Amino acid sequence: MQLKLTEGKVSSQLIWLTLPMVWGISVVILFNVVDAYFVGKLGTIQLAAMTFTFPVVMILTSIALGLGVGASSVVARAIGEGNIYGSRNLTTNSLLLSCGIVGVAVIIGLVTIDPLFTLLGADAETLPLIREYMTVWYWGIIFLVVPMVGNSLIRAAGDAISPSIIMTIAGLVNLVLDPIFIFGWGFIPKLELKGAAIATVIASGITFVASIYLLNNRLNLITWKIPKIAQAWICWQEILAIGIPATATYLINPICIGIVTSLIATYSQASIAGFGVASKIESLAVIALMALASSVGPFVGQNWGAKKYKRVRESLDISLMFCLVWGIIMAVIMFISAPTIVSWFDTNPEVIKIASMYLRLVSISYGAYGIIFVASAAFNALGKPAFSVFLIFTRTVVFYLPLVYLGNWLLGIKGIFLAACLSNLIVSVVAHRLLKSPSLKG
Repeated sequence: MQLKLTEGKVSSQLIWLTLPMVWGISVVILFNVVDAYFVGKLGTIQLAAMTFTFPVVMILTSIALGLGVGASSVVARAIGEGNIYGSRNLTTNSLLLSCGIVGVAVIIGLVTIDPLFTLLGADAETLPLIREYMTVWYWGIIFLVVPMVGNSLIRAAGDAISPSIIMTIAGLVNLVLDPIFIFGWGFIPKLELKGAAIATVIASGITFVASIYLLNNRLNLITWKIPKIAQAWICWQEILAIGIPATATYLINPICIGIVTSLIATYSQASIAGFGVASKIESLAVIALMALASSVGPFVGQNWGAKKYKRVRESLDISLMFCLVWGIIMAVIMFISAPTIVSWFDTNPEVIKIASMYLRLVSISYGAYGIIFVASAAFNALGKPAFSVFLIFTRTVVFYLPLVYLGNWLLGIKGIFLAACLSNLIVSVVAHRLLKSPSLKG
């Protein structure tokens, strides 16, 4: 509880928070990239089947992220105010809330596998593979949700290193277990997609144990007394006041991707596989931007709680400049190297063509994409989630989806990819104006 972010040089604090997060998020993303790499060795059909699972996995991940944002926001401000008792109650009740939501998600997920993925465009060839993967994945969802909320709480206390270490260990375990369970080894049979899901669940279980241990033993943020219903409800309301809008902002994107995925599926299996590979590579390219957004949350939250508004403003100015510089660097790399990078995952010429087209077009807007998410993270940390919802809703529903259908009609699949680029650029201007508004003056 001594990890304060309200003193010291702002740029140094942001670097100290962001660098471990770059590594930690890299590991999480590599977690998924490793899955895609090994599944790609099974064939294009298996890779296409895994791509169909992305929107659903992202939806449940979004719920976990939203809860984490809500919990992190209220806990960071409580720490900034010096309210130790309140921060412990909020932490404990956020974890209880997460467990309850997990139970509901498992039941709904298991009974909707076939109709949901059929709706997304899965055919008779890919649906059995999807069912194989998601049945295992759903049962292990508690190991995904609770650690994501837990790691957000650890970062809220100013500790960005421990979550990164936890994620690194989990990533290494997944790297080792993936080929063993997917292709078989010794007494373990070849399980293909089901094996990838088993490896993911085991690796996530490690993050579950580690995050609970750190919250309890190191940060003393968990109280083991059974809370009264009235007290728990008050905490849940405070968390959900931020968490529900935050979840909505995270949910909009995967729902949108689900729609786009079903549209791309009308072209060919190579197209859907190419889109899946490009999405994985893109997630690596924006690691630094996502890490920065994750760091902005606890930094802004603690300083806002301590009423140090000039530090909040300075941190946002530095963050926006970084987004622009990083976006330019990634756009140049993707323009030059996209085909080579894609070929590491799939050597199918059509897959390489589709994925490279996506990466070269959309990477132009990566800096803008970062600005949107930094702004969103800042407003959530400030307890102003309506601004965050507005930005993400405007990007996806107002601009992206209409442009996707217009682009598909005019230019085919290239138009779909161009829509993502244009929507990022347009809404980043809005995000920048909001961050410069009087709402951040305390």
